[in-house]
Amino acid sequence: MFARSPVLNQSGPTEFVFRVFTTVPEFQALLFLLFLLLYLMILCGNTAIIWVVCTHSSLRTAMYFFLCNLSSLEICYTSLVVPLMLSNILGARKPIPLAGCGAQMFLFVSLGSADCFLLAIMAYDRYVAICHPLHYTLIMTQKLCVQMVVCAVGLALLLSLQLTALIFTLPFCGHRREINHFLCDVPPVLRLACADIRVHQAVLYVVSILVLTVPFLLICVSYVFIASAILRIRSAAGRRRAFSTSSSHLTVVLLQYGCCSLVYLRPRSSTSEDEDRQIALVYTFVTPLLNPLIYTLRNQDVKGALRNAVLGKAASDAN
Repeated sequence: MFARSPVLNQSGPTEFVFRVFTTVPEFQALLFLLFLLLYLMILCGNTAIIWVVCTHSSLRTAMYFFLCNLSSLEICYTSLVVPLMLSNILGARKPIPLAGCGAQMFLFVSLGSADCFLLAIMAYDRYVAICHPLHYTLIMTQKLCVQMVVCAVGLALLLSLQLTALIFTLPFCGHRREINHFLCDVPPVLRLACADIRVHQAVLYVVSILVLTVPFLLICVSYVFIASAILRIRSAAGRRRAFSTSSSHLTVVLLQYGCCSLVYLRPRSSTSEDEDRQIALVYTFVTPLLNPLIYTLRNQDVKGALRNAVLGKAASDAN
């Protein structure tokens, strides 16, 4: 067997490799354990939300239906990225072929876009629940909830397919290219193209506006009405309950949209590849982890359902 030549092979299939976080073995082991722990916490937390919503009839409302779908998206979102990321931290850097990189980008953008659309839908749900409580069950029917989720996922898939297909029509110089990231995200892959990318950059901005800016503006409008309605509630307990559920959602929204906007909507001249990778760690790990923490620790209904489930399980085991 002959050793592979280190010279770039222009005629072979294009492959990508991800840049390592560090070459120090001790730091590699520390990062591996940290990211693995966060990933397991994300899986456990979001799976717990899905389980408790599906098994408790008291939580079968529109709000928890959307929360269950959000947790499902978060699990898929992180599982698409983290296992490959962990394998590249400790082991030798495994190349990812052009088709694999394109598939990861398509799924990553699809899931991330669906996540953003779903957060906007959840803001509308909170608006109806707080501003029109008497008509909530009439407006937020099961059929409408399913239709909104399907439309969000469908639109996300459509935008992602068009963007990914456009990007992978570009030529990439050389046989093996290094991506300064831990996944095939749009900005770092675009930087590797050896062609004019102004049109592709413009399309990326348009898609980013549709996915980030438009839903965020809708969320802001919803929360203006929500805040006005909360201030009109006479009961202090009612105001506190309404504010608790709404502020939990708003916390996730600000973190998700803020970090994504820094990556996708900043001018390219003001961005750094290392900064993009650091910010991406936030919406890959922090936001999916905060989702179950915020909605369980600050939501009395979910906490009560989890407590009853744990106590019921303990009682059945004792018997």
